Amino acid sequence: MVERGGEVDHATLHRWVVKYAPLIAATAQARKRPTAVSWRMDETYIKVKGKWTYYYRAVDKTGKTLDFMLSERRDKAAARRYFKRAIGTNGVPDRVVIDKSGANLAGLQCVNVILKFTNSGNTIKILQVKYLNNIMEQDHRFIKRITRPMLGFKALHSADATLAGIETAHMIRKGQLDAIGLTAFQQFGALAA
Repeated sequence: MVERGGEVDHATLHRWVVKYAPLIAATAQARKRPTAVSWRMDETYIKVKGKWTYYYRAVDKTGKTLDFMLSERRDKAAARRYFKRAIGTNGVPDRVVIDKSGANLAGLQCVNVILKFTNSGNTIKILQVKYLNNIMEQDHRFIKRITRPMLGFKALHSADATLAGIETAHMIRKGQLDAIGLTAFQQFGALAA
């Protein structure tokens, strides 16, 4: 904006992020390439209003981002809501690797019960193997590297929108979108158009 002679306040940029980042993230989810059927899921902590919230994330076995969700609680209902959302976007996986969290296990077991009663195919195999989730733990580093200097967020909806924008940029960098031959900036421009 400075190159074009316009002055923009940081509050204006923040309002743009809150308004447009979720729309761009939804477009990116619709345009991303298919992912593998073996998932790694974990949650990390993000500070909102001085309190820790839970940021659920999943990647496939090759490290491609599947889905993400910010929640105030880490319980069975939040885990079930996250898995239903991720399955709705990416399809039913063959297996999911999680940590020793009882909430995630209970959420996946609820999803398996729903899958069994709706006769929509096989149930999800649940693995709780410590070292298989290393790719997920390493992927958290990218989010933490960007959010740590922010010193937390002031509102849950703005945190959710900002994290959606960060995840979308990360997906572009990973090459997950169907945009062959375009630079990262051109891919972002195509999503925003």
